[in-house]
Amino acid sequence: MASSSYALRTIPSSFVKPTAFATTPRSFLTPSSAFTPFTSSKNLKMNAAFSKSCFSSVPMKSFTCKSQVNEYADTEKVQEMHVYELNERDRGSPAYLRLSNKSVNSLGDLVPFSNKLYTGDLQKRIGITTGICILIEHKAEKKGDRYEAIYSFHFGDYGHLAVQGPYLTYPEDTYLAVTGGSGIFEGVKGQVKLHQIVFPFKIFYTFYLRGIKDLPQELLGKHVEPSPAVEASPAAKALEPHAVIAGFTY
Repeated sequence: MASSSYALRTIPSSFVKPTAFATTPRSFLTPSSAFTPFTSSKNLKMNAAFSKSCFSSVPMKSFTCKSQVNEYADTEKVQEMHVYELNERDRGSPAYLRLSNKSVNSLGDLVPFSNKLYTGDLQKRIGITTGICILIEHKAEKKGDRYEAIYSFHFGDYGHLAVQGPYLTYPEDTYLAVTGGSGIFEGVKGQVKLHQIVFPFKIFYTFYLRGIKDLPQELLGKHVEPSPAVEASPAAKALEPHAVIAGFTY
């Protein structure tokens, strides 16, 4: 404390005199008489006239924002469509890729596939399925497997539907999400029920679709009830002109 008081007593007086601090010249703090922070009313009028003359020469166009939602589609209406997927053993499908390297079907095994599609009344060939199944679980007690399936239904010139969800090889119905579509199915929402008839040869699908226009009648014929005996009509199998849709995917 003694040294501190001594230090205070020995501080030069020039450090505490007001004149020791730098002062700002008055002319810097006080605007000169020549400085005018506001534009005169005369200048404002001239600027406004100049701006108006400049922008009047620019062509003005109206802008409207049009909704991309299909204005003719009833988004709440659910349309039901039935489709048969038949494996007629002529496409080399399915192909089993045993990536797990195990003798029993195991997690990670892949199954690419592609089968033929027919209308629910089995009178017309409408396209094919293309996709892949990823094995999730082997169900020994049910003598089958559970897969996660990701695939598309191709309907020729009408477009396609994409789906994803559970696929079971044993007789138990599942529902897959309809994740999108193209052509007449653009903007679609909904789900599809998968009914396994005879694995891996016969499957019956019931689509529940929303958000699109009314489906064409040739896709909506009265369906044949699913059974192990179902077969496509001879004309549809032979691809006769009246038994296929336009541009059907082969």
